[in-house]
Amino acid sequence: MSADLQWMVLRNCSSFLVKRNGLCLSKEPNNLKNRNSFRFNGLVHKKTVGIEACEDKKGVVLVTRKSTGWRKPASNMTRVELKKNPRRTLNTIRKTLRKNNYRKDLKMVSPH
Repeated sequence: MSADLQWMVLRNCSSFLVKRNGLCLSKEPNNLKNRNSFRFNGLVHKKTVGIEACEDKKGVVLVTRKSTGWRKPASNMTRVELKKNPRRTLNTIRKTLRKNNYRKDLKMVSPH
């Protein structure tokens, strides 16, 4: 199913949708800005990027979705813990996005 068709189905009736104070926000995984828009949606695109906090609160976890294997959601996500200094962490995120040809429109949204 195409990303556009999935977005048309999900945009108004998603379980992750939060409507508050005139804003439409979304709580889905791999949504960097938590906005309910096609650009930032983490469910409909083949390749997505997410940044989460580590469980021990020291560092971040870079979550990427592979474009292949979308029928196996458990093995579809790659999680890498980054616990170095902030400069090295941001450099690793930038290099990973560039090397694996992730969406260029998310480069400016993620902490580059």
